[in-house]
Amino acid sequence: VNRIGDFSPQNMAITVWAFACVGWTQSDLFRLLGSALLERLGMLNDTEKSQLYVVTVYVQIEWPSLEFPLAAHLQSLRSAFMRQEPTPSLFQRQVSTMLEQLGWSHTFEYET
Repeated sequence: VNRIGDFSPQNMAITVWAFACVGWTQSDLFRLLGSALLERLGMLNDTEKSQLYVVTVYVQIEWPSLEFPLAAHLQSLRSAFMRQEPTPSLFQRQVSTMLEQLGWSHTFEYET
C-alpha cells in the first residue's frame, strides 16, 4: 500500500478490475487504487479509460451502495469507451460464424 505511487496508471486499472472481478471491493487497496486513479486519470489513454468504464459500471451494478471514486467520472469514461472500436474475441467470431451457418440472423457485436 505504501508503494501505490509506483504503480503505472495501466497497472492500477488492471488491478482495480481484478479486485472487482473477485469481489474484493471492500479492501483498502481497492479504494486506494480507485482514488489514485483519479489523480492519474489524465494520464490514461482511451483504451485504459474504456476498461475503467467497464469496471465502474460493473461495480455500480454489483455493489450499488459502494462509493467508488471513479463513479463521478462515469460520463468521461463512457465517452472513451464509445470511441473504441469493438474487438471481438476469437470465441465471439467462432460463435458468430456458427450462428450464420445455422441460418440464425444476429448482430455480431453488441455496442452500447
